[in-house]
Amino acid sequence: MASVQWRSRWRKYEAELQRCHPEALPVEFGDYHPLKPIMVTDTKTRRGTRKGSTSSSSSSSSSAPADPLSSMLDGTDPLSMFAAASTSETSDLGRKKRVKEEEPIGADFEPWSTKRGEILARFTTTEKLSINLFMGSDRGKAPNPGTSAVSEKVRTRLEELDDLEEGSQRELLNLSQQDYANRIEELNQSLKEAWSSDQKVKALKIVIQCSKLLSDTSVIQFYPSKFVLITDILDTFGRLVYDRIWTMCSDPRTLPDSFTAEDVNDTAKETCLNWFFKIASIRELLPRLYVEAAILKCSRFLSKSGIQETLPRLTAMIRGIGDPLVAAYARAYLCRVGMEVAPQLKESLNANFFDLLATFRQVSGDSVQRQLHLQRVEAPEYLTLYSPAINWILQCIAYRAPEDYMNCAEIWVEFTCRHFTKREVNTVLADIIKHMTPDRAFEDAYPQLQSVIRKILTYFHDFSVLFSMERFLPFLDMFQKDSVRVEVCKSIMEVFIKHQLEVTRDPVILNAMLHICKTMHDSVNALTLEDEKRSLALLIIGFIRMVSFGRDFEQQLSFCVEARATFCNLEPVLVQLIHTVNQLAMETRRVVKGNHSRKTAAFVRACAAYCFITIPSLSSIFSRLHLYLLSGQVALANQCLSQADAFLKAAVSILPEVPRSISVEGKLRSSETFLLDFINNFLATLLVVPDHPEHGVLYLVRGLLNMVQDYTWEDNSDAKVRVYISALPLLAAMSQETYLYSIPKVDSNETLYGGDPKFLSEINKLCETLIGQILDHLKTLTRDESVRRQSALAFSLFGVLLAHGDLRNNKLSQLSVNLWNLSHKHGHCETRVSVRTLESIKHQAQQPDMAHLADAIQRLALQSRT
Repeated sequence: MASVQWRSRWRKYEAELQRCHPEALPVEFGDYHPLKPIMVTDTKTRRGTRKGSTSSSSSSSSSAPADPLSSMLDGTDPLSMFAAASTSETSDLGRKKRVKEEEPIGADFEPWSTKRGEILARFTTTEKLSINLFMGSDRGKAPNPGTSAVSEKVRTRLEELDDLEEGSQRELLNLSQQDYANRIEELNQSLKEAWSSDQKVKALKIVIQCSKLLSDTSVIQFYPSKFVLITDILDTFGRLVYDRIWTMCSDPRTLPDSFTAEDVNDTAKETCLNWFFKIASIRELLPRLYVEAAILKCSRFLSKSGIQETLPRLTAMIRGIGDPLVAAYARAYLCRVGMEVAPQLKESLNANFFDLLATFRQVSGDSVQRQLHLQRVEAPEYLTLYSPAINWILQCIAYRAPEDYMNCAEIWVEFTCRHFTKREVNTVLADIIKHMTPDRAFEDAYPQLQSVIRKILTYFHDFSVLFSMERFLPFLDMFQKDSVRVEVCKSIMEVFIKHQLEVTRDPVILNAMLHICKTMHDSVNALTLEDEKRSLALLIIGFIRMVSFGRDFEQQLSFCVEARATFCNLEPVLVQLIHTVNQLAMETRRVVKGNHSRKTAAFVRACAAYCFITIPSLSSIFSRLHLYLLSGQVALANQCLSQADAFLKAAVSILPEVPRSISVEGKLRSSETFLLDFINNFLATLLVVPDHPEHGVLYLVRGLLNMVQDYTWEDNSDAKVRVYISALPLLAAMSQETYLYSIPKVDSNETLYGGDPKFLSEINKLCETLIGQILDHLKTLTRDESVRRQSALAFSLFGVLLAHGDLRNNKLSQLSVNLWNLSHKHGHCETRVSVRTLESIKHQAQQPDMAHLADAIQRLALQSRT
């Protein structure tokens, strides 16, 4: 071994770097660009075109093949067919439900009569009211153009409505609330008297004129009471018309309560149709709507489906009313009539309710706001006017709905989230908690409760708003079953990671998310699958990455300390915390621009201590190795030499613990490749690590090589020798006057030893020892099955000698020639690699300080020919 006499080649890194730069040439693509789309032009003449003409590009729709995805949009694909079948099934089920026996309203339904007095007492006014009834005759008016086309019967009906014997117009002004109620009651009596005296048209005229009063909102606070008074007249009219037709059907026999249209005689049907035709001739929308709704029950005399067809039409008509308050009470009246005649038809009730919700945007419109301003009514007072109508509609919808609260609440949550603020959503959550907590009812409603969470997360992506809801976390506490609780927490975390685009330090968010993450972490036990652990760890890591306290680095470190204690059972989370703290140390270095003060120096040492304490708790040996090395590099960058030394020594000390095989994606694989990668990275770091004054020259390098020497490698393994070959470039770099790279404000061995001959001598001796070990190993690789390995190792060592050894030394030069020969001896070295290597040597020999390679080239070329 002593005959090798290693000496490192003197390097000029800057000059070598300049020589390695390729010559820069401008790139001119012209019309060609590798990313430019290819356009194929069809130059064939199409049938029917003029001679000599050419077609356009091949993108023509006539020649393009059909898109297999788009072609299935006609509903013939399996998914569309399945969806259609499912829709058909749903429709069949719906029809079966609708044909079930109709159930009348029972005593459990609170009637309108019980609410009437409360509304009259609540919605009062001290302002003066007026009643304006137009009862005049229009017979002298000229006919409208086109009236000649109107049938005689329709014209007669219009004239009957326009003509009334008693006067033209009655206007009652300056009425008190009681006077107004008395006058309406007088009109109600007039209606009954007109009907009893067989003045049916007069009765209808009174009802029409009273209905028109519902369009007047001049004293808006009184409107709910006005609605009660006037609908009393409509109810009276509806009963009178129904009883008259019923009487006509009861001659000569009494009509049963469960009668059908087939049981009604033609005379009664004709009379009924006449009433509907008269009402259809009313010109104004509001009275036409109210009066038809008043006699809606009479539709039973005409057809079985009459009511079912009329309700949706009247519901749609209300959409034409411009004033949202007037429209709300019109819907309430239609729902009241609908519940009396067909309580099983819930579709129209729902439609009226959602139409009502859609009109609330009009409240903030100019028309309503102008009206409120003129009447000096505040918005909160105005909104209370809607409550009787809304309460009644909701009572109708809720009647005999299932005794299942969560199914209803689940739907309401989505509506509340979509249209309201966190305050209203918090109210809904509080109500759910109130209903589901007694007798632990929540245990039977986990799917619905999970749906509530999903709906909230769909609409609330600002987690500071979400967690500021007082009842949100108590709502989460209802998920007592571990598996469900974890799933809910995971869904929250997934939304947080997806939508929390900016880092946060909001204490509300941090406290809530720590609680959620701790819930996920605490679910981990010995039976938890690795995939589940990995999934939970990734979610928690996503949260940790979004936490930042800005320049308050100490608070960030405190958070990491708390997180380490909280998530100690999930190793990937601990790894992330170590990375976070190392990043924190580097951020501190960036802020101070490498010039640490006493305070910042103490802080980065605290970061190093955090990592040094945390790394041993990891079970993965390679995680520990890589993190020891990374933390050591961070400590070096922050001039924490003692801490860096401790990290690197710890990494060397655990090398013997590396198993010979590790599990990768569920399969056992040799650990040699991973270990060699780590050692090469470690060796590259050692170049800038100064020797410890108490441990001698190259103590870390020697310690690493000793561990490699003692490690139990696989049988017939060349890994140890490959480490020795990798160590030679490091030792050669250490013997240079100026190192290839360094760390600011850290004195490497180049500064400590300054090219001291004793230091260089130690390096040379160590290199010679390593080369001797490598050569001894090459001598053992003589069998047929190992000569290929011998060739590869010999060529690798040759490359190291060529790049890092001083080949002016004849013995070292001869060794390189021998290694070249050995690598080519059995023909296992690739010819292309050999040729390129020779070309590289020739190129180097042209440099003034590398002329000695010319002789080596001749000998290598000679050996190659031989």
